[in-house]
Amino acid sequence: MNLYSQMESPIQRKPHPEQVVLHMNLYRFLIALACLCLPIHSNVSAAPPNILFLLSDDHSYPFLSVYGNSCVRTPNLDRLASEGMKFHRFFTAAPQCVPSRAALMTGRSPVAARMTRFSSPLPKDEITFPEILRDQAGYFTGICGRSYHLDGNVKSNPVMGELLRQHNMRSFSERVDYLNTCSDGEVANQVKIFLDKVPEGKPFFLWANFSDPHHPWNADSKFRPDPNTLSLPTHWPDLAGMRNELADYCAEVNRLDQTIGGIIAILEERKLLDNTLLVFCGDNGVALPHGKGSLYDPGANVPFFVRWPGEIPPQGDTSALISGEDLAPTLLDAAGLKPHERMSGKSFLPLLKGDSYEPRKHVFVERGPHGSAPVTTNITSSSYDLSRAVRSDRYKFIYNATPWIPYSPVDSAAGPSWKQIQAAHNSGGLPKALSSTYFTKPRPVYELYDLDNDPSELNNLSGKAEVAEVEADLRRALAEKMILDFDYLPLPKLETVTP
Repeated sequence: MNLYSQMESPIQRKPHPEQVVLHMNLYRFLIALACLCLPIHSNVSAAPPNILFLLSDDHSYPFLSVYGNSCVRTPNLDRLASEGMKFHRFFTAAPQCVPSRAALMTGRSPVAARMTRFSSPLPKDEITFPEILRDQAGYFTGICGRSYHLDGNVKSNPVMGELLRQHNMRSFSERVDYLNTCSDGEVANQVKIFLDKVPEGKPFFLWANFSDPHHPWNADSKFRPDPNTLSLPTHWPDLAGMRNELADYCAEVNRLDQTIGGIIAILEERKLLDNTLLVFCGDNGVALPHGKGSLYDPGANVPFFVRWPGEIPPQGDTSALISGEDLAPTLLDAAGLKPHERMSGKSFLPLLKGDSYEPRKHVFVERGPHGSAPVTTNITSSSYDLSRAVRSDRYKFIYNATPWIPYSPVDSAAGPSWKQIQAAHNSGGLPKALSSTYFTKPRPVYELYDLDNDPSELNNLSGKAEVAEVEADLRRALAEKMILDFDYLPLPKLETVTP
């Protein structure tokens, strides 16, 4: 008797009861075997991951040694990056701490979130992704480390602080379960305290902020490279002050790596490293000329990587354009949640997992006031500037809405590098391209750069016939973004290119 004869239809003959049992067992076996052979499409989601977001301050790409930068040594960060996917073209939404962080938390541009004034608190009706994680997926959420910059400036301006308290505008103590700012040296201990508070069975989200490599640059000499060994890009002239300040900056990056190493050790000790989605990011670029506060790439292009064992293959590497607006929807996606309807960012989770992904055509960066300095008659762009930029794979278009304000680097105008650059310009010893970039008065309203041929953004092509179509397309893309975000600036002039 074979299987087929055992499974003859009851219409042909009446089966024996023992045969019925045999048939049913065989049926169950075949179904189970089929289930093992077929792909599983379950409607039941896997448990959401723990999420740890590590944010450095004033940290430009490519200042991690995993990117091949020989000026720094960052073995701890390199390890994490190599175990996940590292990004070469992640752009924060602004080259400044406050608006950049607003975009990271809300998935919206700083303009749309009404966070272009540096000292603003995040409006209460703006929803952050940690709130969604907590409310919709049961996460225990926290923030620790350096100031998260989104509750208004209450320390440097007591009157402003009193006004914010009077109108009950500070909100982050209500947005997360745990909130404790501290120095970099205390972050590891705060991570321990936070983890001790996570209720059993709950996933966690922790945003750990670091001051390094932000000013003051005071890292121990053991972290400092020899200034004479450093490699300088063409937008930084080879001056002693430039080399010395860059060495100070690199020391801060190296110290940051050691701090991160202490946090990795805590996660490993608690067996959490391999079931935690870890993101590392800079909030904006280095506080040196052409960096922080400017719309050139060193101002907003920051180191960024994501590590998630079992979900993101190691040794990932991408040059896809990613915006700071994209972080929130991506982490919500990883937790199985949809982005808030007001989020303009785009999830890049498919890219992380190796699935089909359509990359962005453009990223957008905005610049507004910096710090809490009032407007004066001799104001420079370091404290006040209104400008916007759009970047594609190859080109960048910059729109300067306050071109009469002269350029000055944020947080480093009093440093030796800028003073020596000014002296070299005044004596005629600065290369022409650098003098034009830093000292043209008024600055051009429009700038266009071919980043393949001019990565330091020193040769302004705006108005050139050979790139007219490119410039028209970028102007239109920027105008569309400004319209959708209800930007308060006048739109750039929109030009029609005749075929």
